[in-house]
Amino acid sequence: MGGERQHYYGKHGTPQKYDPTFKGPIYNRGCTDIICCVFLLLAIVGYVAVGIIAWTHGDPRKVIYPTDSRGEFCGQKGTKNANKPYLFYFNIVKCASPLVLLEFQCPTPQICVEKCPDRYLTYLNAYKSQDFEYYKQFCVPGFPKDKSVAEVLRDGDCPAVLTPSTPLARRCFPAIHAHKGVLMVGNETTYEDGHGTRKNITELVEGAKKANGVLEARQLAMRIFEDYTVSWYWIIIGLVIAMVMSLLFIVLLRFLAGIMVWVMIVMVILVLGYGIFHCYVEYSRLRGKAGSDISLMDLGFQTDLRVYLHLQQTWLAFMIILTILEVIIILLLIFLRKRILIAIALIKEASRAVGYVMCSMLYPLVTFFLLCLCIAYWASTAVFLSTSNEAIYKIFGDVNTCPVVGKTCNPETFPSSNESRLCPGAHCQFAFYGGESGYHQALLGLQIFNAFMFFWLANFVLALGQVTLAGAFASYYWALHKPDDLPAFPLFSAFSRALRYHTGSLAFGALILAIVQIIRVMLEYLDQRLKAADNKFAKFLMTCLKCCFWCLEKFIKFLNRNAYIMIAIYGTNFCTSARNAFFLLMRNIIRVAVLDKVTDFLFLLGKLLVVGSVGILAFFFFTHRIRIVQDTAPPLNYYWVPILTVIIGSYLIAHGFFSVYGMCVDTLFLCFCEDLERNDGSQERPYFMSPELRDILLKGSAEEGKRVEVEE
Repeated sequence: MGGERQHYYGKHGTPQKYDPTFKGPIYNRGCTDIICCVFLLLAIVGYVAVGIIAWTHGDPRKVIYPTDSRGEFCGQKGTKNANKPYLFYFNIVKCASPLVLLEFQCPTPQICVEKCPDRYLTYLNAYKSQDFEYYKQFCVPGFPKDKSVAEVLRDGDCPAVLTPSTPLARRCFPAIHAHKGVLMVGNETTYEDGHGTRKNITELVEGAKKANGVLEARQLAMRIFEDYTVSWYWIIIGLVIAMVMSLLFIVLLRFLAGIMVWVMIVMVILVLGYGIFHCYVEYSRLRGKAGSDISLMDLGFQTDLRVYLHLQQTWLAFMIILTILEVIIILLLIFLRKRILIAIALIKEASRAVGYVMCSMLYPLVTFFLLCLCIAYWASTAVFLSTSNEAIYKIFGDVNTCPVVGKTCNPETFPSSNESRLCPGAHCQFAFYGGESGYHQALLGLQIFNAFMFFWLANFVLALGQVTLAGAFASYYWALHKPDDLPAFPLFSAFSRALRYHTGSLAFGALILAIVQIIRVMLEYLDQRLKAADNKFAKFLMTCLKCCFWCLEKFIKFLNRNAYIMIAIYGTNFCTSARNAFFLLMRNIIRVAVLDKVTDFLFLLGKLLVVGSVGILAFFFFTHRIRIVQDTAPPLNYYWVPILTVIIGSYLIAHGFFSVYGMCVDTLFLCFCEDLERNDGSQERPYFMSPELRDILLKGSAEEGKRVEVEE
C-alpha cells in the first residue's frame, strides 16, 4: 500500500510537508506575472483611446430618432424638426423594394411631420382648394408653389396621395382595416399613384406589411420599453425583496446552518410542488375550451406571448418540466443524504468564517459596482462606434431606366449634375450611415477590441473578488486560536495584497478566459451566418466547436477559481498556483466529488428558493391576483416583461450573496486538504480545522477510503 500511495502522489504532484513557520496567507511576497500587468495597463490605455475616438465621432441620436431623406433627425430638440417627431413616406409601396433590405431605407422621399395624415386626399384634388394648406405640410419644405401638378409629382416635391395613417416606431404607416371582407384604408378601397392611375389597395397593404415586417422587432422592443417605463419602480421593489430575503437567509444560515439547509430543501420541494399544482389547475381549466387545443407548432411565433397562456399545451409543457425537476431533486436528495450531512458541517464552518469576517457580505456590492462600470463603458463605446459613421446619400429611381441607381451622390450638387440630367425622375436622398475612410474600415476591428476588453476587464473584476475573499477566509482557517489569531482587517488586507502583488496574475487568468469567450462569440456569429446555408457538415462542425469551447470555458473557470485561492495563500504566480491547485484537487478527488459539488447543489437550492418565492409573488402581483395596499399593478403590454426581469434580477442578487459562501466553502475545502497533508493532529503538528469539522470530515473521509479499498 505504501508503494501504491507513493506512486499515486507521483502522478499528482508532491503533497505539502509540515512547516512550523506556516501560519496562513504569506505576507512577505513579491509581484507576480509582471508582463501581464504591463499588457493590461497598455490595453486599458488603448481602450480609453478607442472610447475617446468613438465619443468624438459617434452620435447616439442616430439609433433613437428616425431620419428623413436629407439625413436630418425627426423630433430632436435643438433642430428645425424638433416639433416634427414622425417620419412620413411619400409612397409606402416602394418600401417593399429589395433596397429596403440592402440599404435599410425606402427608395421614396421622406420628411418629418408633426402628425401623421388622418384623411384620404390626393394632390390633384387638394391643389388650389381649401385643403391645400393641410396638404402642403406633407410636402418638401420650401418647394416652389408656381410649379404645375405634373412638375411637382415628377420632382417628388409632394406625395401623390395622402392616406389615413397611424404612427408606429415614430413612422407613419397606413391605417389598414377590413370592412365586409374588403381591405380598406380609411373609407377607400383604391388609391392613386403618382401617374394618376387608381389601383387596388392590396398593393398598398402588401407594401405596408413588408415595411412593418422590417420594423416588427423594433415594435416589440418599443412595447417592452413602455412596460419598463410604467413598472420600473415595482421591479425595483421586487429586487429589494429578493435582496432582503437573500440577506435574511444568509444571516439565519450563520446561526442555524443545519436547520436552514433542511428548511431550504423542503421549501424548494414545496415551491416546485405548488408550481406543478398550478399548472395542472390551469391545464384542467382550459380543457374543453374552444381554441385551447391548438398546438404550439401550429400557432407559431407570436409577439404577444400572452397568447400561449391560453393553450393547454403550454401548461402541460410547464407541468412536465417542473415534474422532471422535482423528481431529479428528490432522487438526488435520497442518494446524497449522507453526503448532505457532511456538506452541512462544511457550511457550518463557512458560516462561522463569514460571521468573523462579516464585511465579506458587502464585498459583492464592490464587484457589482465595478462590473456596472465595465458594462456601461462597453455599451456606450459600442453605441458611439456604431453611430460614428457619416451620412451616405445614394441615387434612388427606376432601375430599368436609370443606369446610375445606387451610386453615391451629393444632395446639394445633384440637381445640376450629369446624373440628374441622365435620370430626370431620380432623387438623391439619405440611404444609411457608413464611410470609406480608414477609420470607418477599422470600425469592425474596434468593435471586436471593445468586446474583448469588456470580457478581459469583467473577468479581472471577478478574479479580484475571488482572490480577496479567498485571502480573508484563508486567514480565518489558518488561525490556530480562532478568532484571537485573526488579523485586524482580513478582507482589506487580502484586497490590498491582491492589487499590490498579483494584478498581473489576475490579468493572466482573466486574459485566458477572455480569449475563450471572444472565440465563443465569434462562433455564435458564424453560426448565425451559416444558418442560411444548407451545409450539414459545416453546421455539425460548428456545433462541435461550440460544445468544445463551452466545456473549455467551464474548465478554465473552475481551474482559475482554485488557482486564485492558492495565489491568495502562497503568493505564487498564476501557472504555479493553477498547477498546485489542480494536483491538490486530484490528490483529493473523492473529497471533491463528495463535498464540493454537494455544497454547490445546496447553494443552488437556496438560490432557487429565493428566485421561486420572489417570482411567484411577482406573478401574482403583475397578473392582478393580489394587491399591495391600495395600489395595483400598472397596465402592461406584456406582463411577463417585469416578471422575467424580477426573476433574473433576483437570481443575480441571490447569486451575489451565495457566491460569498461558495468562495468560503471552496477556500476552506482547499485549506482542509492542505491541512491534512501538512499536519497529523498530534500536539506537535495539530490540525488548524475546528474540532466539529475534523470529526465529521475525517469520519466521512475514512468511510470513503474504506469503500474505495473494498471496490479495489
